[in-house]
Amino acid sequence: MAVDRWGITIPFFDETLNESRSLIAELPELGYTDAWSAEVNGADGFVPLALAAEWAPSLRLGSAIVPVSTRGPGLLAMSAATIADLAPGRFVLGIGASSPAIVERWNAGVFVKPYARTRDTLRFLRAALAGEKVSEHYETFEVKGFRLERAPAVPPKIVLAALRPGMLHLAAREADGAITNWVSPQDVRKVRAELGERTELIARLFVMVSEDAVRVREVARRMLAGYLTVPVYAAFHEWLGRGEVLRPMHEAWAAGDRQAAVKAIPDEVVDDLIVHGDAATCRARIREYVANGLDTPVLAPLSGGDVPLDQAVRELAPTLE
Repeated sequence: MAVDRWGITIPFFDETLNESRSLIAELPELGYTDAWSAEVNGADGFVPLALAAEWAPSLRLGSAIVPVSTRGPGLLAMSAATIADLAPGRFVLGIGASSPAIVERWNAGVFVKPYARTRDTLRFLRAALAGEKVSEHYETFEVKGFRLERAPAVPPKIVLAALRPGMLHLAAREADGAITNWVSPQDVRKVRAELGERTELIARLFVMVSEDAVRVREVARRMLAGYLTVPVYAAFHEWLGRGEVLRPMHEAWAAGDRQAAVKAIPDEVVDDLIVHGDAATCRARIREYVANGLDTPVLAPLSGGDVPLDQAVRELAPTLE
C-alpha cells in the first residue's frame, strides 16, 4: 500500500543533533518525507528543524509539539516565523498544552485552562504569522500591539496536539491538523471519527526493530509508565477504553511504588502501543495505522534493538517496500 507521508523524529534517540547530521541528510533518499522535532527535556523544538532545513532541503519539517505555556505568545511567533523563513512552505508548527510537569515544575510557568490557552495561542499565531498587528484580550492572556518585524512569506500551517474530543474538534474547526501520541492502529479509528475525514492526522509511533519481545516490553514498560500516568494521557487512555486494564498501574503509581507500576502494564498494552519485530514486520504495522486513518506516521526508532539505530532508520524506510 502506497503511503503519501512517512516521517521520522529528529534528533535520533541516543545521538546528539550534530551526530544525527549525516543521517538526516540521507532521509529524503531513503523515502522519508517529513522530519518532526519534539520538546520535552532534550533538544528544543526549533533548532533541529532549522538545521534540517539546510541539511535536507526537501523534507517537510514539523514541531510535535511546542508547548503554548513555556514561551510568551510573541516569542513563539518569532521562533515559528524564523523556521518558516528558512523553509518556506515546508514548515508545520505543532503546538499543544503539554503537561503540568513540563510547564510548571520544569519551566516555572502556569498550567491553567489548557484547552483555552491552546485555542487562544492558535488564534494569536494565525494573526501574527500573517503579519497583522495584534492587540487582543484573549481569555488566557492579553497582547498589546505586537507585530512581527518580518512576517514569513508563507505562513506555516498550524496543527494541535489533540488527545480527546474537545481538542480534536478544535483542531478540525480552526487548525490545519491534529497530532496524537501513544495510540494503536485501532485507536486511530476512534480518533479519526472525532477529527473528521478532511483534517490531517499525525502521530508519533515508537518503534523498536527487535524480535526479542521480552526485551522490547521491558524497555517499553518504563516509557509507558512515565507517560500513561500523566493526567492527560491517563484520561486519553480511559477514553480509548484502557481504564480498567491500566488501573493496577495507576494504583501502584499513586502509592509511590514505581517498580510495581511498571510491572503492572500488561503485555497486550505494550504490543498495542509499541511497534516492534523485524523491520518488515514494523513497516507492515505502520501501514496498519495508515489504513485505519493516519495521514502522517512519524517514526521514533528506539535504541536497544537488534540493529544499530542508524541501520534501523534505514531498514524502516518506505523505499524498501
